[in-house]
Amino acid sequence: MTRPAVLVVGEALTDVVAGPDGQRRAHPGGSPANVALGLARLGHPVELATRIGRDRYGQVLRDHLTGAGVRLTPGSIVDAPTSTATAELDGQGSASYRFDISWDLPDLALPPCHHLHTGSIATALEPGATRVERLLAEARPGRTISYDPNLRPALLGPPAGERPRVERLVAAADLVKASEEDLAWLHPDADPDAVAARWARSGPALVVLTRGAGGACAYWGAAGRQPLPAQPVTVADTIGAGDAFMAGLLAGLLTADLLGGGGAALREAAGGGTLHPGVAAALRLAGRAAAVACSRAGADLPTLAEVGG
Repeated sequence: MTRPAVLVVGEALTDVVAGPDGQRRAHPGGSPANVALGLARLGHPVELATRIGRDRYGQVLRDHLTGAGVRLTPGSIVDAPTSTATAELDGQGSASYRFDISWDLPDLALPPCHHLHTGSIATALEPGATRVERLLAEARPGRTISYDPNLRPALLGPPAGERPRVERLVAAADLVKASEEDLAWLHPDADPDAVAARWARSGPALVVLTRGAGGACAYWGAAGRQPLPAQPVTVADTIGAGDAFMAGLLAGLLTADLLGGGGAALREAAGGGTLHPGVAAALRLAGRAAAVACSRAGADLPTLAEVGG
């Protein structure tokens, strides 16, 4: 059986969506779990190290993930309630969140894989966050690492207290994806564009800043910068859009053989003055995946056929 190309580490939870009409709907979610789901639907073997309860929400989550082809690492199913995030939607489909979540990482022997992805609550909430950082250190050398801060201010302290942790993880990663909202919260007195460009000089081979309807922008090296237009779409809601973008970006880079090997291929691809064709194709795939996710309710990430693969 093919071993997973990617290990995703992080939370799986249930999004309870409260719409403007007052109705409440439950959807499987959690940023890392969404990325794992998206990679599987885009045709890439993936394993997820997470924490899911043995309750009704947990059963739905397990069926949702494994039905798409995601493998769960041993220890990911626990005798505890499944975490939830209640998303309040405004009239434009944008969400704000309230959380009931516990996070810890199961005992894990690092499985064979080319790439490790993590981010969001898994890298911020103890006791699991410290264990995730140790796993990232263990993943070096030989693998590439991606990180999506996907910050949840309701679970965090003040921005000044969070910056050292986030920027330590940024410097340890080969690939970083962050939203404009992430950087505006983390650095309220700085231009997100300038922060992303600085991050690209601090360690990662590639940094991508997403701007919602404003598209995205890729940064690499000392001065590499390439804006990317958004795909036109009628928005149902934005839940999972950033995770769909991340999954599409990883899928495209895997297809271009730019992940793994300690990052040598990705760093060579991001070493020139123009955007490498494989990176450009991955960013286009990411944009299409995010557009499909925005067009339907909840974190319903697209298949390869739906993004034109």
